[in-house]
Amino acid sequence: MKKIILLTMGLFLFGLTAFCQAEQENGTIYIKHPYIDVVNNGAKAYLAKDNATLNSYYSDTAKFWASGMEKNISMKDAIQHWNKDFDKYDDIKLTVQGYPDYLHYLDKDQKYVQSWWVWSGKSKKTGEVLTIPFVQFDQFNNDGKIDFEVNYGDFSKMED
Repeated sequence: MKKIILLTMGLFLFGLTAFCQAEQENGTIYIKHPYIDVVNNGAKAYLAKDNATLNSYYSDTAKFWASGMEKNISMKDAIQHWNKDFDKYDDIKLTVQGYPDYLHYLDKDQKYVQSWWVWSGKSKKTGEVLTIPFVQFDQFNNDGKIDFEVNYGDFSKMED
């Protein structure tokens, strides 16, 4: 009888161990980090139309993608595209929603800043104020430069 009880307990413990997964961390989330400052300073450079400073935050091979785009584009093309915003809109603002986080994943040593924004501007054509909430993910390389930037939001209302 003892053997049956021990065997049953052993199988129970083995089953419990096999089906229970221990918690495991895959990195750290930071509320303050120099990479967050890079993203915030990039937003300031965009608003100031300071392309040299803006470009300095990105690697030479950095890519950009936003909702509605068919494929990634180079940062040179992205910055040229962003400059056109000021041809079509006045009083452009980027308002931070909440606060950005720096996410450092152990898996493949991935480094991201996730930030939430509202872009707004007054159309020079119609006089209407357009507001677009969006989330931005900036992936950093080991040199502290942004390698890839992705924006998710409804940019379809922006004038071409």
